[in-house]
Amino acid sequence: MLMLCQSLNGERINHFFSPVANLQQVISSSPAGYALQEPLAYNHPTHYYAAMLRSNWRQQQPLLLLLALLPAPLPAWVTPMTANALAFDQWIRAEFIDLNTQLELQYQQQRDRANVEGIGEQQKQQLKAAGEALIGQLVAEGNTDDGFDQAFNLLGNVGLFMAACRRHEITEPSRETCSPLINGSALAMQIGASLGVIPRFATAHLTTHNQAINGTYKCFTRLPCEALFIDYNTRGILAYKRAADALLKILPLGISHPLTADLLKVAKRALIDVRESNKKLHSQLAADEFFYQVRPYYKPHYVGAHIYRGANAGDFAGINVIDMLLGLCFANETYYAQILVDKFLYMMPEDQAILRDCMRRPALMDDFLKATGQIKATWYQHHLRLFLEVCRCHGHIARQHQNLLIDKFISTPANELAAKHLDKLTASGPPLQTLVDELKVLTDHRTAAKSNNFHTRYNDIKLLNSTLRKK
Repeated sequence: MLMLCQSLNGERINHFFSPVANLQQVISSSPAGYALQEPLAYNHPTHYYAAMLRSNWRQQQPLLLLLALLPAPLPAWVTPMTANALAFDQWIRAEFIDLNTQLELQYQQQRDRANVEGIGEQQKQQLKAAGEALIGQLVAEGNTDDGFDQAFNLLGNVGLFMAACRRHEITEPSRETCSPLINGSALAMQIGASLGVIPRFATAHLTTHNQAINGTYKCFTRLPCEALFIDYNTRGILAYKRAADALLKILPLGISHPLTADLLKVAKRALIDVRESNKKLHSQLAADEFFYQVRPYYKPHYVGAHIYRGANAGDFAGINVIDMLLGLCFANETYYAQILVDKFLYMMPEDQAILRDCMRRPALMDDFLKATGQIKATWYQHHLRLFLEVCRCHGHIARQHQNLLIDKFISTPANELAAKHLDKLTASGPPLQTLVDELKVLTDHRTAAKSNNFHTRYNDIKLLNSTLRKK
């Protein structure tokens, strides 16, 4: 069934047609004269084409959406936006980015690059006014029930706007007791509460759930440094997810199953991909560009009466699934449990479910420790060797993150920062040294480092290594 969703004067009208062989015929005969942008084809014989279209008819009013749908119920990912939601999305993808880019180029010319006060006031007011007007229409409309994907997308758009206002110090927590963006806060809290996620933009909005249109995804600016950061972060996250998925698939099979070796190889290969992605990010992204033009969009800010930390690259389940399934970190340890609790609402609901389930699962390391009576078995030697290689890869990435990425992109530039800016430095909120110290503890867990201050798997890894036959 083909559904044409056309918005006129803010009203959504649905017209239904019988399935047709030629989608272009329907498009060309439609009253608004739509222009096809990105048809999505499927191999299944019962599928039709799905395409998002934008029209530009005589009155220059933004008409919105043409979708060729499955005969089955409407999938969530093709649920049409309302006219107001699409207008906001289009603004986020165009003028919003232009204004941020103009401001960044002005900040770049200052002696104190961290200072934004009194610079680009016209663009700041234009950004605030346009964003608040579009959000005000959405609040008045009251229609956020268009399925998870559209609601999450809208939350991301509101979140990007509020984060940009924080970056340009249109809002600034030290001089506020609540967010001055009343409508933005109201809409973000409504959607966030209904979806079970944080009421601000999360990592997924700019990485794994950042839909591209005509090859271009959403971002804050048009600066190459931001594109590098988003691209390599997304590659790393997807690779971590591949590794976590492979390890999860071992659980119902058991460590002795012949295919467990294949899954451990997949996990190892995925972690190598993370490591290589991090190396390229380190070599290609300039530290000062990240520090002054990317990082400031990830600062904590008020939503309503509460301050929420900025999005972190680790706000997804995969990395913690790997921690716990390898047995390097423990959900019943206060330090690590706090990390999990703090990040739950910053993750997608499906990631939340995966992490909750993983927290009650036995660790693969414990299974190998119980199987030491089988050290002469071929499967034990082969699988344990692969398992320990996966552990080493995971630990190497943790050390790489600590020694290369944090040092280059945060610690070193921070040494040159004026004292008045230091309290606004990190996305997570705490002072930089506190953050670095906390990351070191986490790194020691992931590398199974020897420690007298807390429990790591140093001795267990040493024991398992002793059971391997020399090659």
